[in-house]
Formats: sequence, C-alpha cells, structure tokens
Amino acid sequence: MRRILAFLMALSLLAGCGLLPEQIDETKNWSASKLYYEAKDALNSGNYERAVKLFESLEARYPYGAYAQQAQLEIAYAYYKDNEPASAVAAADRFIKLHPNHPHVDYAYYLRGLANFVEDRTLFARFGDQDMSSRDPKSAREAFDAFKQLATSFPDSRYTPDAIARMKYLVNSLASHEVHVARHYYKRGAYVAAAGRGKYVLENYQQAPALEEALAIMAKSYGQLGLDDLRDDALRVLKHNFPASPFLTGDGPGPEKSWWKFW
Repeated sequence: MRRILAFLMALSLLAGCGLLPEQIDETKNWSASKLYYEAKDALNSGNYERAVKLFESLEARYPYGAYAQQAQLEIAYAYYKDNEPASAVAAADRFIKLHPNHPHVDYAYYLRGLANFVEDRTLFARFGDQDMSSRDPKSAREAFDAFKQLATSFPDSRYTPDAIARMKYLVNSLASHEVHVARHYYKRGAYVAAAGRGKYVLENYQQAPALEEALAIMAKSYGQLGLDDLRDDALRVLKHNFPASPFLTGDGPGPEKSWWKFW
C-alpha cells in the first residue's frame, strides 16, 4: 500500500511540475523554419486551430525574422479558412499596421475584404425575413472599403480583378439595402428619412440598378414634404437616366402601384 501511495504522490508531483509526457511541449526546441513548415502543413491539412497556435508560437519565439512576418499573414488566412471572420479581420488589420510596405500587404487587404465579405454574405439574401431598417451592413461596407483600397493602391495586384468583381456585387447590394430602408421609412410616413436614404444612394452608388427606385422615393418623399423644387430635381434626374422607368407611369413595385405616380 505504501508503494502505491508513494507512486501516486510521485505522479502528482510530476503533473504539478508539468513533467508528464503528454504535457511536454514538443515544439520547445523547434527552429523558426520547423515551426513555420509544421504550421503550414497543419494549415494545408485543414487543422486550422493547430496552425494558428504554431504560427503564434513562431511569432512569440522568433519575433524579428521573415518567418514571423509571414506567420502573421498566415494567421489571418487560417482564421478566414476556419470561419472566424472577426479574428481574420483583426489579424489582417494588425499585419497592415505593422508592415504597410511589406511586399505582400496587398494580400492582407484582400484577406480583410474577403473576411468581411464572408461575414456579411447572407445579409442581403434575407430581405423578406427581417426589417432591414434596424440593421447596418457594417461588414459589407468594410469589405468594400478594403477591396477599394486594394484596387486603388495596388492596381496590378493579382488579387485586384477579383476584388473589383466583389466590389460591383457589394455596390448593388448596399444600394439595394438603402432602398429597402427608404421604402420602409416612406410607408411609415418618415419622409425626411426616406428622402435621405434615397439621396445617399444617389451620392454613393450611382452605377447601381437600385438608383432608379431611390430617385423615385426621393421625388415622392419631397412631394409629401411640400418641397416641390427638390421633388422636381429628383424627377428630372430620374427621367434623364431612366426615361422608361415604370415608376414614372405608376407601374412600379409595391402593393399600391398608384403610390409611385407623381401626378
């Protein structure tokens, strides 16, 4: 019995000192290159959590080498692949702030845009399921800003064509969101807010298809407010850009089609 107790006490002491085999850090004596390539193997095999831990260990132990800089970028990608967009954005932002002149900083901007894009990808698919006026598509705007900065600062980047394509989608989606909110406000008699949302589309999303309805809402809202000059200005822009618009004939969407007729 004494031998058993002594053995158990020895095990307890070993555990308390962190000396049990399963608690020994296998990476303790690894070089920067070994840490990096082991982390890359974990990343490529889909073990994103292990990849992040190894990259973080690499950065902590060898903070001044090229491997550490690359590890910071790889951490952002690992979080992105692991469906952790907020962590991916934070890691990409950190890399951009620490290494604004890094040869691969364009990829950091691209990753930041992608992570925000993924975080917001289902927002615009649910227009019919929720009241969008209470929701600010922050991630979509931040994705657009990241892609825009990439396209502006690095026009020759290999990631820029895809960023531009995603920007086009985001412009249409953001404009549609604003129009959805404007329509919501108009139906509730909040004409100032409705006109403001329509004006925002006019000022920021001039190439979006949703501009047509935004102008119609502006005109109708200004009419309800008795601001005839502003109403007529919105109508002129609508007629100039969309001469065959159904909103000018009372055939626009909505349960009350006559709601869109301006005379």
